Amino acid sequence: MAIEQFPDFIRENYEVYEWKHASAILHNDFPNEWNDIVEVLQAFRLKKSWISVGGGRKSQVAEAIDGAFEARGWVEKSFSTQVTVDEKVMDSPTHKIDCYKNRIALEIEWNNKDPFFDRDLNNFRLLFDLRAISVGVIITRCDELQEIFDGLGRGSSYGSSTTHMSKLLPRIEGGGGAGCPILIFGIRKSLYKEDS
Repeated sequence: MAIEQFPDFIRENYEVYEWKHASAILHNDFPNEWNDIVEVLQAFRLKKSWISVGGGRKSQVAEAIDGAFEARGWVEKSFSTQVTVDEKVMDSPTHKIDCYKNRIALEIEWNNKDPFFDRDLNNFRLLFDLRAISVGVIITRCDELQEIFDGLGRGSSYGSSTTHMSKLLPRIEGGGGAGCPILIFGIRKSLYKEDS
């Protein structure tokens, strides 16, 4: 199993799960993208100041991770897809992928409503079936971070109906991603850093 190929730092500071041999595919067939993911995850720290401020369109956590991937050539990507039935062509647009590079789709779900996981998994399923992606990756937060949020008086902003690991795992185990190989990273509280 290629999960063992991840550096100790990642296995100790993230919850890591995979389905359909995602890590082996990523490690063996997409070594550059594997290295990008390793480097971004090793450099990431969850700053107190990012949690202390209120929301907006995109959190500072998501912006930091997006920016790190963008610096390595990953792009936000939407796909133009169509379905043809009896010569009738119908557009079937997909949602934008947060970070995309060389057939690897990566989503950052920090503090959205948990149905965003359904959207991501459905997108991965469709794009994999259309042979547009080979692996789907989601970076989210571990449940244990709630203790930090509560301690900072921000617990209600990170409620049980938002995106975190225990909302994601049952969806994937229930077949939400269908045949798409999926790799999940959950940010642990060991990455928390007081910067303010």
